[in-house]
Amino acid sequence: MTKWLTILLECFLIAEPLSAQRPAQRPPILGISHAAYFVSDLPKALAFYTDFLGFAEPYDLKRPDGTVRIAFIKINDYQHIELFAEPSKDDGMLSHISIYTDNAEQMRQYLASRDVKVPAQVGKGRTGDKNFNIKDPDGHTVEIVEYEPDGWAMKGRGASMPTTQISDHIMHAGILVGSLDRSMKFYGGILGFKEFWRGSASGKTLSWVDMRVPDGQDYVEFMLYADLPAKDKRGGAHHFCLTTPDIAKSVSALESRPAFKVYGKQIEIKVGHNRQRQANLFDPDGTRIELMELFTVDGKPTPPSTAPPPR
Repeated sequence: MTKWLTILLECFLIAEPLSAQRPAQRPPILGISHAAYFVSDLPKALAFYTDFLGFAEPYDLKRPDGTVRIAFIKINDYQHIELFAEPSKDDGMLSHISIYTDNAEQMRQYLASRDVKVPAQVGKGRTGDKNFNIKDPDGHTVEIVEYEPDGWAMKGRGASMPTTQISDHIMHAGILVGSLDRSMKFYGGILGFKEFWRGSASGKTLSWVDMRVPDGQDYVEFMLYADLPAKDKRGGAHHFCLTTPDIAKSVSALESRPAFKVYGKQIEIKVGHNRQRQANLFDPDGTRIELMELFTVDGKPTPPSTAPPPR
């Protein structure tokens, strides 16, 4: 009996260190939390998003002097757009994109185990939610968010969603990508995003790769160029996409609003290379908002492009 107890004890002592060395598991990534953009004139930007697109601005974050630093445009209970009243930085008007999980600390540990640079601990933002930032291979800031029950977003569930809002869902966020291979390893290999479509504008080189979050339906769209646009020309590439069940009805509603005269641009409905009806809108600083129907024109899937990446 003593011999067997000794063997069991030795096995336990060997197994425990091996268990302690097990890599952290990635928690669910549930969707896009928000996309954030710099704006040069906050009142003008707010008029575009509230008066024209019909969204509500439920809260903001102020500087010590009382001026607004960040305005929040609510899309639904889990998604919003952040408008930073600050000069643009190194990535054009894009500040960052954000994805949400149900366990930010586990995500931090998991990313650290995959050699992604993470902060020493998860922070808690002024809006009451847990968050921390990482960088993707192109230097884009990616914010990881865990919604807290007492955070502003969850406390405001069901509110600040007027009938005037042109959409209730951010389908995807588009970002410039320099190296497709590096981005695939980061978003696919580490974060677990799954490619579901790729397309080409010319038929000769790849233009877009769509990567869906592993535990939801939202996705990130890689925007590929042979030569990346200059920093002041990136508003058409860095974009976010809002869904609509009927693009014609949505455009008609926008054109009927008094703010359409202030907008001052023609809204063209077209069928994209993905064979989905869409229309492009541009905020006062040139950031593109893609309004798009959920399904292809005939309900059939669009075959992916086999063209090579541009670089």
